[in-house]
Amino acid sequence: MSEIRRGSCHCGAVVFEVGLEKGIVDLRRCACSICKRKGAVMAGVPLGKLKVVRGADQLTLYQWNTKTAKHYFCKTCGIYTHHQRRSKPDEFGYNVACLEGINPYELGEIPVSAGVTQSLEQEPTWL
Repeated sequence: MSEIRRGSCHCGAVVFEVGLEKGIVDLRRCACSICKRKGAVMAGVPLGKLKVVRGADQLTLYQWNTKTAKHYFCKTCGIYTHHQRRSKPDEFGYNVACLEGINPYELGEIPVSAGVTQSLEQEPTWL
């Protein structure tokens, strides 16, 4: 039986639920070109385990490059709520800080993945 957690954007226009089989697991940050800018702590769930329950019409979609990943943001407050992953298109990544009762600063050290656009060991190309 999975635990259902509710989350929302800052203004409350978008509300979603995630079904968590084992709680909030596989926390991560990503260093790809978009994720390093949004700075969110993310976790993943299968596509069928995240449901927008209010405000789907208030979400805006951002895509680039291969257009595989789908990043969703609230049109009003701009908060990133979730995305369909490029590396695992059968999963949604979600913004853990959007979940009710979660303070991302109390989660301890969060691993950083290199993402697919640049390795952490490489020098940035803009220097």
